[in-house]
Amino acid sequence: MMQEELSALEDLQAMTDWFARPVLHVTDVEASLRFYVDRLGFTSSWRYEDGGKARVAQVDRQGCALILADTWPERIGKALTFISLNVEPETREAMVAALDALRADLEAKGVLVKEGSWGYRLLVVDDPDGNQLFFNYPNQSASAGLT
Repeated sequence: MMQEELSALEDLQAMTDWFARPVLHVTDVEASLRFYVDRLGFTSSWRYEDGGKARVAQVDRQGCALILADTWPERIGKALTFISLNVEPETREAMVAALDALRADLEAKGVLVKEGSWGYRLLVVDDPDGNQLFFNYPNQSASAGLT
């Protein structure tokens, strides 16, 4: 590569942030939207409809974006997504308090919240199709096996 091309590539990389949005495959996008919005506190930012039926939609909550889609039935319920909470101050106590508050909020809305482990303690939420959201506690091991 020439120096000009390298410089342009470096400029592009300096200006570019990557943003990932996992796709959770679901049976019914409308039903999933109700769960994610009404029970988990997400907002619905956009949707694609075909024949008057929602086929793909995005939900967002505090910087976390998830895409819900019914386009690949063979993949329904197979997603596992890690979601991290950024808290201030960045202390173990603040992180645990934030996760405990999230758990209380979700359970108050009728969401089943499970304990899990993947080498450390997790808060686990399954959506109606079995897709799992994993929220990790900081540096805390658990005796239970992988959920």
